[in-house]
Amino acid sequence: MATAKKKPIITSKEIDFLTTYLNNPAPTGYEAEGQKIWLEYMRPFCDEYIVDNYGSVAAIINPDAPYKVVIEAHADEIGWAVHFITEDGFIYVERIGGSDHIIAPSKRVNIHTDKGIVKAIFGWPAIHTRRVKDDIPEMKNIFLDCGCTNKKEVEKLSIKVGDPITFDDDFFVMNDNFFVGRAIDNRIGGFMIAQVARLLKQNKVKLPFGLYIVNSVQEEVGLRGAEMMAHTIKPNVAIVTDVTHDSNTPMISKNIEGDLKLGRGPALTKGPAVHNKLLKLVEGVAVENKIPFQRDVASRATGTDTDAFAYSNGGVPSCLIALPLRYMHTTVECVHKQDVENVIQLIYNTLLKLKPGFNYKYL
Repeated sequence: MATAKKKPIITSKEIDFLTTYLNNPAPTGYEAEGQKIWLEYMRPFCDEYIVDNYGSVAAIINPDAPYKVVIEAHADEIGWAVHFITEDGFIYVERIGGSDHIIAPSKRVNIHTDKGIVKAIFGWPAIHTRRVKDDIPEMKNIFLDCGCTNKKEVEKLSIKVGDPITFDDDFFVMNDNFFVGRAIDNRIGGFMIAQVARLLKQNKVKLPFGLYIVNSVQEEVGLRGAEMMAHTIKPNVAIVTDVTHDSNTPMISKNIEGDLKLGRGPALTKGPAVHNKLLKLVEGVAVENKIPFQRDVASRATGTDTDAFAYSNGGVPSCLIALPLRYMHTTVECVHKQDVENVIQLIYNTLLKLKPGFNYKYL
């Protein structure tokens, strides 16, 4: 007898949502429009939701349950902000999060003003005119050109100091299996936890605990949104998903970064913030369900929202399920579709294994 063909998790409908969600700009501190898109998608899959004062969102299943489990990603992306407008009408910028000045020259951007988007470009001197000392982009020499000849013309466009700026680059699928675009770090995480919620609803799963599907703001500037949500929710367990570095492209040392590669499955991290008993449970789920995974290590902090949840409220057992990604903090961040599906499957099946009242104490 032929076996039934397994249904794909990510269909064209889900790709449409991912495209809309990724293409919407949402730099740190300005995540609201992206959060609206995410919450609208989540409404059919949750019982209720909460939004905090800074814009983090938790979609909740079984809100009355005393035992609380969080699955979490962060919603913000890196960007720039208007810092200084010259008398000649050029604009110097400040970073929002870990924006990379090396990739800025010749990129198109959107300046987000109170009256809408203004198009601009990161200008850069032609190769014919540069001298050796000018060859390397630095924060002190990258600048925006918005087609104005003086400062007054810039101000007439409603551009002012502090306005956020994002690169004008859209999502696309490369060679059928690779998702490419800006802001995949980490709105792909918001996409993945949303798919977990969809599968729970679709499969009519009754969980024995309250599930808080959390999309946090301000991760790129210090895990701030997750910190606030951890105090608001006071969870018993937290499973965080974020991206990590694929170390198998040119110019990266495996001696330093370890050996992680797109297409080989999610990365499970060991480190002080990751609870060993919870990690062992997740590893067991991966083995039981034949979900491939890789191993990573954090010598101190993971650098993700895992740390914010783990060290909150007297200590919350937490773990990190990371998605390998190429070219982090560029406009061509790249992940493998199969890895995305495997993260979704691993979180989903882990939730089916979690039991309220499990003793996470080491002693």
